[in-house]
Amino acid sequence: HLLLFLLFVGPFNCFASYSRATELFYSLNEGLPAGVLIGSLARDLQLPMAGGQHPASLQPPLSFTLASHGLGGQYVQLDNRSGELHTSAVEIDREALCVESSGATMFGGSAAASSSSPSPESCLLLLDVLVLPQEYFRLVKVKIAIRDVNDNAPRFPVPHIRLSVPENAPVNTRLAIEHPALDPDMGTNGVQTYRLRDNYGVFTLDVEENENGERTPYLIVMGALDRETQDEYVTVIVAEDGGTPPLVGSATLTVGISDINDNCPQFNDSQLNVTLHGNSSLGTHVATVHAVDVDLGSNAQITYSYSQKVPQPSRDLFHLNESTGAITLSTKVDGDTPRLHRLIILGNGPGCIPAVITVLVTIIKVMMRPPEVVPRFIANEVEGVVYLKELEPVNTPIAFFTIKDPDEKYKVSCYLDGDGPFRLSPYKPYNNEYLLETTKPLDFETQQLYEISVVAWNSEGFHVKKVVKVQVLDDNDNSPVFSEQLIELSIEENNVPSAFLTKLHATDADSGERGQVSYFLGPDAPSYFALDKTTGVLTVSTQLDREEKEKYRYTVKAVDSGFPPRESIATVTITVLDKNDNSPRFINKDFSFFVPENFPGFGEIGVISVTDADAGQNGWVALSVLNGSDIFVIDTGKGVLRAKVSLDREQQSSYVLWIEAVDGGDPALSSTAKITILLLDINDNPPLVLFPQSNMSYLLVLPSTLPGSPITEVYAVDKDTGMNAVIAYSIIGRRGPRPESFRIDPKTGNITLEESLMQNDYGLYRLLVKVSDHGYPEPLHSTVMVNLFVNDTVSNESYIESLLRKEPDISVEEKQPQISIEPTHKKMESASCMPTLVALSVISLGSIALVTGMGIYICLRKGKKHHRADENLEVQIPLNGRINLHMLEKKPMEISNI
Repeated sequence: HLLLFLLFVGPFNCFASYSRATELFYSLNEGLPAGVLIGSLARDLQLPMAGGQHPASLQPPLSFTLASHGLGGQYVQLDNRSGELHTSAVEIDREALCVESSGATMFGGSAAASSSSPSPESCLLLLDVLVLPQEYFRLVKVKIAIRDVNDNAPRFPVPHIRLSVPENAPVNTRLAIEHPALDPDMGTNGVQTYRLRDNYGVFTLDVEENENGERTPYLIVMGALDRETQDEYVTVIVAEDGGTPPLVGSATLTVGISDINDNCPQFNDSQLNVTLHGNSSLGTHVATVHAVDVDLGSNAQITYSYSQKVPQPSRDLFHLNESTGAITLSTKVDGDTPRLHRLIILGNGPGCIPAVITVLVTIIKVMMRPPEVVPRFIANEVEGVVYLKELEPVNTPIAFFTIKDPDEKYKVSCYLDGDGPFRLSPYKPYNNEYLLETTKPLDFETQQLYEISVVAWNSEGFHVKKVVKVQVLDDNDNSPVFSEQLIELSIEENNVPSAFLTKLHATDADSGERGQVSYFLGPDAPSYFALDKTTGVLTVSTQLDREEKEKYRYTVKAVDSGFPPRESIATVTITVLDKNDNSPRFINKDFSFFVPENFPGFGEIGVISVTDADAGQNGWVALSVLNGSDIFVIDTGKGVLRAKVSLDREQQSSYVLWIEAVDGGDPALSSTAKITILLLDINDNPPLVLFPQSNMSYLLVLPSTLPGSPITEVYAVDKDTGMNAVIAYSIIGRRGPRPESFRIDPKTGNITLEESLMQNDYGLYRLLVKVSDHGYPEPLHSTVMVNLFVNDTVSNESYIESLLRKEPDISVEEKQPQISIEPTHKKMESASCMPTLVALSVISLGSIALVTGMGIYICLRKGKKHHRADENLEVQIPLNGRINLHMLEKKPMEISNI
């Protein structure tokens, strides 16, 4: 930095006269946010700024630059123009910067001596700032003292502090707490006081401060301590700093009271009276003395000894165990042995006056010795306990017992005392030998330990008892037993994977490993069921679908750990409960029904078949008509579709319905299907004659009309379709001078003149025309009267009208009109079969045409192609349209209405 500085100011000759060092001191709190003003170097250095007393042109702009960007530079921001110093985005943490506890700690440079330097405890940031240009050049030493704030709570280095105080510690005993609390803050923000949450009335705290200012808490004993009353005190030590508000920290303080030998052994009784038979055997237990010392460890060790006042014969007769205080018979009692012994026994503790107890032993003189029972064990025996396996057979020998009288004067007998499957019987041919054996198999699960006694007595009534304990050893003779042989479970379908089903439980009466049970799935269990070997928890790893499978049945095994292992089997049945997860399903997406028109109201049109894979209420399906409900109704239970009214094809030839199926689940699921109803035509409409419009109209026919000329036509339509709408025309009645002169075309209805008209053929001709369809099974027809007036002119209209008003005397011909078959004039013999064949052919062709027409109609309706086949019909009139006679092609004719 100095080299750069020399290069910069070298050309100026007045370097020495204008350069000088200046020191500025600032202070601020730690933890301030970015942008807080620390100070203005230009103002504090009293440097002239632009806009001062001198003209602006004579004042070059000042420039402030940090000489180095060390550790201190990251915490401040310096405005190069104004010289204002602000805090940066890096927060200042005094405890992180100034880790030393004594002396001035500086960051960013070296301190320069100044009368205004901060106190030695300050935490400083040092900055070197260059002020330019050369006229105002100087090196400014900036010191920023970081003031401490109370942002740290006291903290103990360990969470649990233990102290030990002897129980005889005098009052005002002071014990230093070796782990005082630490607080990174300084001054009054550091640790100031300590306190105890519970002093138990015997403790308090004091704080001592050393020359370095460190505060150490001391525990002071304020009352008498007794370990035998309370051996430990647990409380909480709290450290508090001097900040505002103060912060605290705590740790658990445990004060243990150490034992001192302040208690001596004590006997509960001062004297113990004991009686002893003179025939007692060596080692017979006489009595046990016991003293108590409430101290601990070596302070409570007690030893027992005879007092010096106990005579030596008594010491020799009775042995005293110095550790346990047990007194036993050490020599045999004879006739010279004193009958009363006073044993003074001392209980000795370290540093204590011995406790004293007196044991008075009275010996009862016995003239004879009791019988003796000598066992010889056959079965495995350890310290008087015989071990037998539960699977040992009946009559397993246990031991021989020899019964005898030591004086050999009295008869001795014996018997077995106690419950159990055992028997004691004489063993022949030996005298006084008895065999102990089992009478039935032993069962560990019923009873594990038996205690029996072999009792011997002599003729004088003296008894001796020998106790025998029989421990039954367990064998793997029990199989695991399930709590239930049939385990019935249920689970809702669509379960989560690894769902819990149940926890199997089987018990095994055997002990140890033989009674440890493991669980396994049987071979018939599906792979997606899992059974925990140890816990018996049964789970299913996948989602179950009731519609796929509703019942599961498989076996599980419980196997013990014996050798060989034993097992048992249980059956698990799982019922998958239904959830409403299936919508109703129609057998077909689209239903089509063909119904003849004029079908009676509420007659059965068809059956809508729908299913729901769910069960119970979830599978109940209700059907309803979404549209057309004013005409159609559906039986929600049976699915039968009916029409409320009779349907007329001529009004509407087809219906499209939407049927909704809703199940009974909650929430309910639904689906829809499309229903197409096609009405089949029946011959319910006779032909409608459109021309002539009246039976009273007539037409003038000139006598000069040439034969074969068209005279007029009869035009009719039929609202039916197909063969029901095929119309045939025929003249069934005639009246006039020569009525055979006119002929009608059966297909077109055109009336033509057949023969030339003569003079005597003038007059009114009345033709009764029958218009008939080809409907099945019964054709329908209409009639119309065609009036023709043959004359040159109409001279008297009233006369013609009078003739028309008269009822015509016309005989009706029975001949049916023929359209496709031309009339024949050939004679046939009565025996010929040709008429029959022709009739059958006509009927067959008609049936084929009818079926073909219906098929074409159905296909056209489904393909939505609205056109009709010609089928050799000259006139096709829409059933629902209005007839426009002007659109029909007519041949020119003369019509005159009078």
